[in-house]
Amino acid sequence: MSRIAIAGAGAFGTALAVTLAQAGRPVTLWARNCDAARDMVKTRENLRLPGVPLPENVTVTADLDALRICDPVLLSVPMQALAGFLRDAAATLDGRALVACCKGVDMTTGRGPTAIIAGACPTAVPAVLTGPSFAADIARGLPTALTLACVDPDHGTALQERLSTPTLRLYRSGDPVGAELGGALKNIMAIAAGIVIGAGLGDSARAALMTRGFAEMQRFARAQGAEAETLAGLSGFGDLVLTCTSTQSRNFRYGAALGQGAYFDPQITVEGAATARAVAAIAQARGIDMPVTQSVAQVIDGQRSIAEAVTTLLSRPLKEE
Repeated sequence: MSRIAIAGAGAFGTALAVTLAQAGRPVTLWARNCDAARDMVKTRENLRLPGVPLPENVTVTADLDALRICDPVLLSVPMQALAGFLRDAAATLDGRALVACCKGVDMTTGRGPTAIIAGACPTAVPAVLTGPSFAADIARGLPTALTLACVDPDHGTALQERLSTPTLRLYRSGDPVGAELGGALKNIMAIAAGIVIGAGLGDSARAALMTRGFAEMQRFARAQGAEAETLAGLSGFGDLVLTCTSTQSRNFRYGAALGQGAYFDPQITVEGAATARAVAAIAQARGIDMPVTQSVAQVIDGQRSIAEAVTTLLSRPLKEE
């Protein structure tokens, strides 16, 4: 059996490596930064997941060629870096099952991860792994359920069996567009939920925001050819609930900082910020009604204050739900 590779040694990629290795699967964990890889080899720990030792059957490397013997390859690089990474790694990765583990929409092209994979690696099998999960929970063996979406049912079944573990349960879907849009759009709503709580508007307002935000997610997904039912599953509604209600979510914490007018470390990756800009542009061009997304994008870019955004949302026409 070939090794499983994980490209991207951030917290989530490392957590996947740990849980797969603990289930007896040999894993190659690729890090872009040579110094980080060297430190992980020496200490058998990733600073982004303190207190979680790397099992012996996790091989850490910064050598991209080491992924040639691996299949599948889980792509755990940031969404906005995915296209560039695949341009550099296409010759190494093409022909393999490539499973995107990032959430978002590419700002330059407006495409999701499976479309980017298909464009860069035409003989690869694109898939997406997404759903309600935090790296720390996965790494510590806490029960987690995710969606594994792939158009090809045979490849999807094989990936489901290969990547499921006793604590990581994968549910199969044939709608990768819907699955990846659920994971992308919920990040926007998590920022909005954080703004609501940070601005002191209360839990009732957050519940209303989540409900209307979910309707907005479904509306956009249908316009992109996804199945609305997919958004009602783990990759959409499940992930929405998690990220809109937990301070473990970077998107929620970022929104809360905006709502409070507080500092937020710019070194922390917040996928929802770039996704809000990309989705707002697509929605405007296609005439899709996305008031929450538009407000989040405008607040992020400084085009509208929190008070103005709230006033605009509350002054929308009264209508049937």
